[in-house]
Amino acid sequence: MKKSVEEDVFIPLYPKSTVEDKSSLRSKFQERRFWSAVKLLSNVTLWDGIIQEDKVRDLGLSKLLNRYLLLNILNTPLGLDNIEKCNKVVACLPERWFQDLKGGSTLPELLNFSQHLLQ
Repeated sequence: MKKSVEEDVFIPLYPKSTVEDKSSLRSKFQERRFWSAVKLLSNVTLWDGIIQEDKVRDLGLSKLLNRYLLLNILNTPLGLDNIEKCNKVVACLPERWFQDLKGGSTLPELLNFSQHLLQ
């Protein structure tokens, strides 16, 4: 999994003017790469409870979410597309990770994502 996250994930960042046109090849390519990385996040988090939680959180949150997915989400204009991306990411996260958290707090790896959701 580590090799796949470190070597296979690639989400290009294009200027907003380039990807605003949803029919452009660059926009379509960027979207395919984003959704491929979300699928990988989902697959990584499925291993929670089977392998060490800190390994799963490192790969899924520190590497995939914060390094790749969040950059794309932050560059997506606010609206339905952004909401859909955020919903899909949240759906990948195991509920067990949040059971012992106090109200209003989150996992340290999710601080930037949480701030985006609050906006």
